[in-house]
Amino acid sequence: MRMLNVCEPDAEPKATEYLIQIRDFISKLIQSGHAYTPGGNVYFAVESFKNYGRLSGRTVQSLAAASNSAAENGKKHPVDFALWKEAKTGEPSWPSPWGRGRPGWHIECSAMSAALLGEIYDIHGGGFDLIFPHHENEIAQSQEPLWKDTRQLLDP
Repeated sequence: MRMLNVCEPDAEPKATEYLIQIRDFISKLIQSGHAYTPGGNVYFAVESFKNYGRLSGRTVQSLAAASNSAAENGKKHPVDFALWKEAKTGEPSWPSPWGRGRPGWHIECSAMSAALLGEIYDIHGGGFDLIFPHHENEIAQSQEPLWKDTRQLLDP
């Protein structure tokens, strides 16, 4: 990175240092109707975000048809993704309003980015291989419920 003249990062956050922010972020998603809690899990309801799939060029319908996890852990829709996962025996876990568990992969990045950069920022790095599902899920959970007006950011 130095050879490319890329500066050192200002922060190198660890998800375990942002558990309060992660839980608060998830709580906002639940309160706004974009997430639901079957048992000790919390899922993001992809159908609550009208532009889900826009980045990757996929549709909720095509993703649902290809999915084999329709009733997985109480999901309402097979494409819904985990924000908080109920603790399994032997896995690290932390307390939450939904029971002991751990954050989902995508929520960690959104909560840490919002804490360090604010709710709106220009770039989120990552390769082509992260477009779906990672970046697609981050857009859904970060934009619609927390920003006042996302139309200006999503519509051409």
